[in-house]
Amino acid sequence: MIRFKSLGSGSTGNATVVQARDGTRTTHLLVDCGLGIRQLDKRLGQAGMLAEQVDAIFITHEHADHIGCAQSLALRERIPVYMSEGTWLGLGQPDFDGLLRIARDSTDIDIGPLQVRPFTVPHDAREPLQLTCTDGNSRLGVLTDLGQSTPHVISHLSGCATLLLECNHDPGMLASGPYPYFLKRRVGGGWGHLANDAAAAIAQAVLAHGLKRVVAAHLSEQNNRPALARAALATSLGDSVEVHVADGATGSDWLDA
Repeated sequence: MIRFKSLGSGSTGNATVVQARDGTRTTHLLVDCGLGIRQLDKRLGQAGMLAEQVDAIFITHEHADHIGCAQSLALRERIPVYMSEGTWLGLGQPDFDGLLRIARDSTDIDIGPLQVRPFTVPHDAREPLQLTCTDGNSRLGVLTDLGQSTPHVISHLSGCATLLLECNHDPGMLASGPYPYFLKRRVGGGWGHLANDAAAAIAQAVLAHGLKRVVAAHLSEQNNRPALARAALATSLGDSVEVHVADGATGSDWLDA
């Protein structure tokens, strides 16, 4: 059984807990760690957890809203940290005191009953990876930072019952919003972030392969609204798929994958 909870999603910080239960054993994977360590401890507590229960950390890329307190947490609790070599280099090769594990595209990682499969995505980072998680019964896809879909992305998401899916911006709001021109081009470009309609198209491509639930994530406070993200997904997916929206400050409820 897999369930998950976003602890926060957006430019102010991203972190998601994925939990797998196998008999009496429970495993927790923290995907991204883009919060200060006190705030992370607080939000884990609100989720009914302690930091010492985290078995592994997976960092998708080196941007500050995803890396956050990863090094401090890993060293304090002695937690293995998975990331690509490019992400580690992009961070300046920090010392994880033997806890660093290099993740690679399409190479499975076993963390207790969880099998994690990273895959590369187009995003303006050194070697970004997103991931799927499965316990053999259900499959969760995490896709929170990319500028566009690719056949490689869709192939990895095929078979996911649940997606935590970036719905970063509404194109109209981005175009008329307060960002300077260079930042609008970056966010809306092929190596930036997904618009609501682009995210909906990804979800629709996965729909025929068993998709049951989508959680819209990484919404821009300036360039999107929860109702717009929800409407784009609902229009594309119909009534057969549950649609949730993760809040920037509070994340989501615990949800089954």
